[in-house]
Amino acid sequence: MSWDENVSRVQFAEELGFDGVWGFDHFQPMYGEGPGECFEAMTTLAAWSGVTSRIRLGVMVAGFTYRHPAVFAAQALTIDHASHGRLELSYGASWFEKEHRELGLEFLPTPERIDAFEEAVQIVKGLLTTDGFTFEGRYFQVREATLNPKPVQDPIPLWIGASGEKRMMPIAARYADVWHCGGDTETLIRKSRLMDELCEKAGRDPVTLRKASSLSLEPSHDEIAARIEALEEAGFSYLMCGWPPQGRPLVEAFAERFLT
Repeated sequence: MSWDENVSRVQFAEELGFDGVWGFDHFQPMYGEGPGECFEAMTTLAAWSGVTSRIRLGVMVAGFTYRHPAVFAAQALTIDHASHGRLELSYGASWFEKEHRELGLEFLPTPERIDAFEEAVQIVKGLLTTDGFTFEGRYFQVREATLNPKPVQDPIPLWIGASGEKRMMPIAARYADVWHCGGDTETLIRKSRLMDELCEKAGRDPVTLRKASSLSLEPSHDEIAARIEALEEAGFSYLMCGWPPQGRPLVEAFAERFLT
């Protein structure tokens, strides 16, 4: 996709009344044939902030392995200011090993990678909210660190993408403002109940954690409506719509039915 088409889709979504627009955080395409094209995610969000005025901006999800958490926090507060407080800050433990291997990025085994991710989450939250922040971890360290200016939003909403029930979902329960998880409707209903339990174990009221998932625009409108209703009943309040192969006509038809 060209840069001009990238921007055009973002502005199209804003005009139709969508709440947010989401990119993805990879340096190489994950699917399809040929070399493909990818734009870096955080600089893309900064650029989107200058060509939009209302719609919220995010990446689903930003992989922590691509940037030191202190750099990621500094990027986040910059985008938050550039967008006048429209950033949704997502974070995840990364998974695309091929990309890491080809680009020379460290890719730890899963248990260690999740441990490092939890450290990164704490550093990002700390740097965005605390002056003189110190964290001594196994994988990351910051010492008496302060980032200025402070974000426009207090706080910037932190999303954690997590489906793993033993490690990642408990991390989301402890630290996230919004939890994002994919899957079929029945799986999401079950995981939503589990997340409520994990929040309680973490000492927080489950209602303080927003729940988000994804929505395909390719099924019939009746099928889409049924999924929306079922997920809403399960506590999900935000659904991300994937860009369909059919393109703008299908997006426009969805917006006319569900966003007006």
